[in-house]
Amino acid sequence: MLRNVLGKTFRFLGYTVQYGCVAHCAFEYLGGIVVCSGPSMEPTIQNSDIVFSENLSRHFYCIRKGDIVIVKSPNDPKSNICKRVIGLEGDKVCTSNPSDFLKSHSYVPKGHVWLEGDNLRNSTDSRCYGPVPYGLIRGRICFKIWPLNDFGFLRASPNGHRFLDD
Repeated sequence: MLRNVLGKTFRFLGYTVQYGCVAHCAFEYLGGIVVCSGPSMEPTIQNSDIVFSENLSRHFYCIRKGDIVIVKSPNDPKSNICKRVIGLEGDKVCTSNPSDFLKSHSYVPKGHVWLEGDNLRNSTDSRCYGPVPYGLIRGRICFKIWPLNDFGFLRASPNGHRFLDD
């Protein structure tokens, strides 16, 4: 009887480890569901919206300008942030705030991206902490899941004028 109980226990533990590994790989490499909080991406993503983030793009270096990404926060590595990619390495970006009279520009260094929230007046982004290393990108948001009346792919940036093509 003890042998039977031990056998069932070890089988259960074996299956748990196997399914745990499969789940880890799925969430790490394929993607997952993310609840967004904060006003920095309004009006594209509202507070408490639920989105799907895929992780393959970051592994294959397929992140492009205009993509919305989930990134480890440069200020707090325990938290993630959601921002739009404004510039890739080598791109010229506007580093000043929209209200600044004189505009300043800079180039994004190799291995980095420039991130900004869609709500420029209420966003802590690369204008505050500078370019972000590509390695901090966790995934690219594909579409919105919740609320259902907004289900689907995300709209273009309301700040398209900030994308420079010099």
